[in-house]
Amino acid sequence: MSGVPVVVLVRGKDRSWRLASSEEWLVTDANAYLGYLTDRGYSPATVRTYGYGLLAFVRWLAAVGRSVEQVDTDAILAFLSACRDEHVAGRVGPNVVDLNGQRVDRLAPSSINLRLAAVAGLYEFLGMRDPGRVSPVPKGRASSWFAPGERSGLLGHTKRRPAPRSRLRVRTPRRLPRAMSAAECSALLASLHSRRDLAMAGLMLYCGLRSCEVLSLAVSDVDIGGRWLTVHGKGAKDRRVPLDEDVAAMINAYLLTERPDTTTSALFVVAKGANRGRPLTPAGLRSVFRYHRAIADVPAAAPHALRHTFGTALAQAGVDLAVMQALLGHAHVDTTARYIHLAPTHVKAEYDAARSRARHT
Repeated sequence: MSGVPVVVLVRGKDRSWRLASSEEWLVTDANAYLGYLTDRGYSPATVRTYGYGLLAFVRWLAAVGRSVEQVDTDAILAFLSACRDEHVAGRVGPNVVDLNGQRVDRLAPSSINLRLAAVAGLYEFLGMRDPGRVSPVPKGRASSWFAPGERSGLLGHTKRRPAPRSRLRVRTPRRLPRAMSAAECSALLASLHSRRDLAMAGLMLYCGLRSCEVLSLAVSDVDIGGRWLTVHGKGAKDRRVPLDEDVAAMINAYLLTERPDTTTSALFVVAKGANRGRPLTPAGLRSVFRYHRAIADVPAAAPHALRHTFGTALAQAGVDLAVMQALLGHAHVDTTARYIHLAPTHVKAEYDAARSRARHT
């Protein structure tokens, strides 16, 4: 559309994120909010996510001829409607599967909610700077407590009541994570030939690491002899995770034979090309798995599916929920409890045993 200012998200040399536009007034408030998130210690990845949400919002404001200051509740609802109608650009065909199994080229509900969360955070920040300012984002009821015991437990009096959640949310389906079958795991591992790729897959499949945690590992974080990992989890939360014996052997072989000489402390680095010796990036890891799941003909073999498979295996083995939470690095046990529903064999065995006892009484 001619006459609409161009707005882009850029990354600074200090790894900070900001919006850039020929019309600086469009992005001043958004950049102040992104700077505030950085100052509070949010990770660059989180700030980038908020930045992309604000990028979509500011571009929409530029298209309709408004500024951040001129937004009211009707404008917020109009932005929500625009997000619901937006088509994903630059994709070959539909990329989202709806509840009816049909592929659509619209934004997923979770993507829209990320945008809305960024907008709500922006206006909370502006309200903090100007207490007399009324946020245009409609408020709803307070969010639920993280767990029933937190309200009345020994330290229940120390818990603050949750702040009201925004009513500006799109309903999202609650899906259980999908685990890979043994055949799918075998096919994927058979397609991996480098020790680096086998080690990365093993850390997710047999140790339950997230892909970002795999990439954040330093050589010093791996105790091959003691078989322990120091994992740098989400929210700057470190944890100690046992290292599978076979994965430890694969990491050792990778360090001795494949890892190029480099000054970086990162465990996994680029093996060849112009970036040889530099830390492997998230895009590089996704490219590796995208290639090998096509070779192995295992469409479900995304990096996070390996972690889901690990969690499901723990649930099927009857591992204590608190132990599962510690191994997976979940902040709340409710997240870990999802894996209990992914153990149909274990559930069926317990059900059959209970029915058998009932018949003999």
